[in-house]
Amino acid sequence: MSHDHETGPGGLPPGPLSAPARDLFGDRLDVAVAYAELLATEGVVRGLIGPREAPRIWDRHLLNCAAVAELIPKGASVVDVGSGAGLPGIVLAVARPDLMVTLVEPLARRTAFLAEVVTELDLDRTVEVVRARAEELAGRSPADIVTARAVAPLDRLAGWCLPLAAIGGRLLALKGASAADEVAEHRDAVGRLGGATPVVRRCGVGLVDPPTTVVEIVRERAVGPARSKASRGASRRSTSDGGAARGGRARRG
Repeated sequence: MSHDHETGPGGLPPGPLSAPARDLFGDRLDVAVAYAELLATEGVVRGLIGPREAPRIWDRHLLNCAAVAELIPKGASVVDVGSGAGLPGIVLAVARPDLMVTLVEPLARRTAFLAEVVTELDLDRTVEVVRARAEELAGRSPADIVTARAVAPLDRLAGWCLPLAAIGGRLLALKGASAADEVAEHRDAVGRLGGATPVVRRCGVGLVDPPTTVVEIVRERAVGPARSKASRGASRRSTSDGGAARGGRARRG
């Protein structure tokens, strides 16, 4: 799919994208159009979407995110980490009203925008906005699916996101062309964090071009929080001085 399609009037998908938009959003397309308009206006004004991204909202953002819905079972609980302008969390909530979605975002200006979007699109019954860092939410009711569309390396994303998933739940990390290389580089680290071997999925084949690349990681087991370097150093010093190192581990963050 070319990245030079202009957004249609009132946020409508441009001609070449109208068919895949109908396929992905179905009878919720009007809600998706309203969201596209909010992104292209308030989203740009508030700095959540770059001005150059406004004409490419449908192909680069909405359809790209909506394609991920094919990996999510019916009625699942979803936590979207680092939701930003609501990508992919708001998109998934629009395309799949059967999902219960929690948008996690630490910055106040972004959570304010997200809350307004949720109200404007009448998503209050299925979407919750939480201002927090992912690390602060570990121990909450675990989710079936955790999503992330961030530029952070895969090992870092797994460290943030896997603790929010139920055992047997999955992290779906939206990635680009480097996904396979990231999997090869971080496979062992993901395993140490309790995740299964990452698998690269291609979503929206035949609908979006290029298809959306997702790294899927199943959370196989819970692991304890890692001790910080300072904590480990203190423990070594205590032991070398003849003192007994304290049991337990220091919490991160």
